[in-house]
Amino acid sequence: MTKRSKTAALFIVGAAAFALSGCKEEKVDAQAFPDLDACIRSAKADNLFSEADCTSAFAEAQALHVETAPRYDSLQVCEEQYGEGNCGSEQQATSGGSGSIFMPLLTGYLIGNMLGGGRGIASQPLYKNANGRFSTPGGGTSFSSNSGKANLNPATFAKAPTTVGKPPMTKATAASRGGFGSSSTRSTGGLRGFGG
Repeated sequence: MTKRSKTAALFIVGAAAFALSGCKEEKVDAQAFPDLDACIRSAKADNLFSEADCTSAFAEAQALHVETAPRYDSLQVCEEQYGEGNCGSEQQATSGGSGSIFMPLLTGYLIGNMLGGGRGIASQPLYKNANGRFSTPGGGTSFSSNSGKANLNPATFAKAPTTVGKPPMTKATAASRGGFGSSSTRSTGGLRGFGG
């Protein structure tokens, strides 16, 4: 083999290794909290998030809840997905929505440090499912608890499609979509405190 072909081969191998490492997505430091007070208590004991981060992330999660929470045409259909007592009317959640549309209750929120992606702090509302797990509005991620720390894929913080003004899910559409806006949900594994 000539010197030139050896150099070209090394270059190709090096470029391939670099390309493969570039495909691996960075993880985001994240933490789930059942409420704002739990986050503020944690901020005093832990340096991952500040009290200001907790407050702004909670406000963002509440706004996302109103905009992206799954909506159902009856309390019964909502409670089939989230369990008895875990749903309320859109009117209660949004101070002006319909009393005949139902949404899961906000049972926590997920906060992530997106600084690696240049976004700062991001959050997602969490809902308790009928199976006792917690999920984000799109249903793409499922956790065993609404409390704990993890390193998550940044896509976990992608905004779910808006459900405001869209037809609420019926029993048939909820069953065909797994209760959410997508056809399936995935569970995260290996998370400290809230995954599994």
